Amino acid sequence: MKDKLRDFIFNELVFVSDPDRFGDDEDLLDAGLDSMGIMRLTMFIESRFQVTLPDEEIEPENLRSLNALEQWVLRHQS
Repeated sequence: MKDKLRDFIFNELVFVSDPDRFGDDEDLLDAGLDSMGIMRLTMFIESRFQVTLPDEEIEPENLRSLNALEQWVLRHQS
């Protein structure tokens, strides 16, 4: 799951010079993930992983890093 998230984020939403060296706990918001990117990321996650992510949970703690995103998705998978 984390590899798919990483690929989507760094191919579609955020530019970093070497995505493979971007750590799983590094801050995606500081790297450039913005509000439009968050919307696109949420739609990608819901479609790709067949989950519904509640709007009220779209907050920095759930989006801050690849590890946080993965945990957020896992909490909503049935």
